[in-house]
This record gives sequence, C-alpha cells and structure tokens, in this order.
Amino acid sequence: VPKDSEKLDLYDEHEEIVSVRGKRVKRRGIFLLPNLLTTASLFSGFYSIISAIQGDFIAAGMAIFAAQFFDGLDGRVARLTNSQSKFGAQYDSLCDVVSFGLAPAISIFLWGLDSLGQVGWIFSFLYVAAAALRLARFNTNLGSEDTFFKGLPSPVAGATIAYYVWALSSVGIQGENLGFLLTFVSACLTGMLAILMVINIPYYSFKEIELKRRVPFFAILVVVFVFALIAIDPPLVLVSCAMLYTLSGPAIWVIKSLRN
Repeated sequence: VPKDSEKLDLYDEHEEIVSVRGKRVKRRGIFLLPNLLTTASLFSGFYSIISAIQGDFIAAGMAIFAAQFFDGLDGRVARLTNSQSKFGAQYDSLCDVVSFGLAPAISIFLWGLDSLGQVGWIFSFLYVAAAALRLARFNTNLGSEDTFFKGLPSPVAGATIAYYVWALSSVGIQGENLGFLLTFVSACLTGMLAILMVINIPYYSFKEIELKRRVPFFAILVVVFVFALIAIDPPLVLVSCAMLYTLSGPAIWVIKSLRN
C-alpha cells in the first residue's frame, strides 16, 4: 500500500517546472483552450483517415484543411493567452504525426499508390517516417526556428498531398483512372515532400506576423480576395498555394547560395 506521499493523483498527473519572474515554480494541470484546438486537429486527421478508407478522398482533403486550420490556431492562441507549455508542444507534435503524417500517407496510398504494390506503400511509409523525424527535430530545436523553419513543415507537406488528392478526385481521377504516368508522378511527389521535410532547406515561418499589430486597410482587401479565390475552386487554389510554398524553400536556398 503506498504511503500518502506516494499516492497517485488519478485526476491530474501532469506537472512541469517553469520560470516565473526568475523563480522556479511547479505548475500542474494543462491549459484547456490551446489543447482543445490541438485535439480538434487530431480529430480532423482521424476523420481524414476514416474518409480515405471509405473512398471519400474529397472529405479526407477537407478534413486535413480543418486540421491545418486548428493546428495553426492552437499555437497562436497559446502565445496570445500566455498559455504555452512543454506539454502542449509535445502533444501538438504527436497530433501532427497523425494529421499530417499518417493521414495524408494513407489517403494517397488508397487513392492511387496501391496500384504500385509494395513500392506504393514503401513511398507512403517513407513519407510518414520523414514527418515523424521532422517533428522530432522541431521539438529538439524549440525556439530556434522563429523566422525560418529548417525543412518543409509537416503540416504543409501533409496539406500538399491531401489537396493534391482532393483536386484530382474532384474531377473523377482516382484508382484505375490514374494511369501509370500520373501514379509515377504521385509517388515522386510523395518522395520529394519526404526529402524536403528532413533536409535543412529554409522555409519562412510567418511567425513574425503579429495579429495584434495594426495593419493597412489594404491588407483586409487582400485577405478577402484570397478567401474569394478559395471559394471559386477550393482544392485547386489550396494545392496551388501549398505547391508555391513548397517550392519557395528551394528558391530561398538558391538565392542565399548565389549571394554567398
């Protein structure tokens, strides 16, 4: 029988030591709002997997869009409400492995790479492994990737695959309709995204954009214009934006190399 000092707290087992005004303070429990948003991202990723298994790749892509929205929101909410924690950072990365690693890999495999047999699932697994490695590296470098990320962020890589599958599925291209050439291109895309996640190519993080800071009125018009474009053809516009960001990393690397 454990002593009173050794009894387990069944309701709250998480605690961490933080620095408050130069003093080390033990903080117990977790912050509700940012972790709820992270859980919403995890649910969206799980729903994407279920939709892909059922052959509904359009719903799978929409779910990843929702996951990306919640994933982008949880960190900003945590910073705005001063509710950042080590637990939240670790939980966010674990959820990202599911939503932006496993879910897109399953989606593109069931959508078309399964026709390649073992080669198809090897490409899918390599993508999942790269996403996990990318997130593990991010966790070990917390605070050092403020202006530029080192490697393609896994949410963008996952979104690129999900929107790519969504865009082609929306025009009836999936399964046997792919053909060998498009299947080969899809496998190459999956492999390329896996490589971009683990190499040290710089990607702009957008963390310097302050939501609380005043912006020109024209900025509101730009935001409205972007939303209008997305409304016209969501999968096409989203995959185009994801592809442009994916290519921006190699472009930045080339420019920096030429300057040096």
